[in-house]
Amino acid sequence: MSRAGTSPTPRAWQPTATLLGWALTAILAWDATSGDLTVARWFGDAQGFAARNAFWAEQLLHNGLRWVSAMVLAWMLYDLWRPWRPADGPSRRERAWALAGVLLALLVVPALKSVSRTSCPWSLAEFGSVAQWVSHWDWGVGDGGPGRCFPSGHSAGSFAFFALVWVWWRTPGVQRWMLAGVLLAGLLGSFGQWARGAHFVSHSLWAALACGVLTGVWQRLGELRWAPMTRRAAPARSASAVAD
Repeated sequence: MSRAGTSPTPRAWQPTATLLGWALTAILAWDATSGDLTVARWFGDAQGFAARNAFWAEQLLHNGLRWVSAMVLAWMLYDLWRPWRPADGPSRRERAWALAGVLLALLVVPALKSVSRTSCPWSLAEFGSVAQWVSHWDWGVGDGGPGRCFPSGHSAGSFAFFALVWVWWRTPGVQRWMLAGVLLAGLLGSFGQWARGAHFVSHSLWAALACGVLTGVWQRLGELRWAPMTRRAAPARSASAVAD
């Protein structure tokens, strides 16, 4: 029997909120270290980044994962027409809302990136270019480079699909596979960008957190929007059952 008319209670969201809170704490702790530069130095030196144009990093993990994201978006559109697992999965309305959540994350994170004054690792003087290291928290301070590199828009291309993780909450087996897929794609894509010098680790971490929060809040707003309709529909179904 479909459970599409139900929605998780606020208490059911507490583990997710706790997890996101711990993720925020961990990312802030990372920002307090010199971890970004340390990792960048593993891949680059004064001559630049050896993997910047490497096939495995640029074509497979960068361009390839873009195509994967496009295919998942296409599947989500098809899924609105021919829903997968309609009996125990989300309703069409919920699937459409999740698709909108993905698009929201794919718009917001690149928009933040476009106004950032933080440059990419490959733009730093230490790695053969001109910019100086400046924390991405020094919003009013330019680093002498082109900027527009924080947070990672490429990582958001994978982490935006956290929306699928939230909307499949009624089917834990599917949800776990969705989560594993999103994390794997996000990690692979982020690693490729770190190796190329296109982003620091923190750029990917903040993109992941932003996508998790944006899509989670979006999902919760949808549930709050549908709750009154669900409550109105319940008495009607009960009355129909009595009449039968």
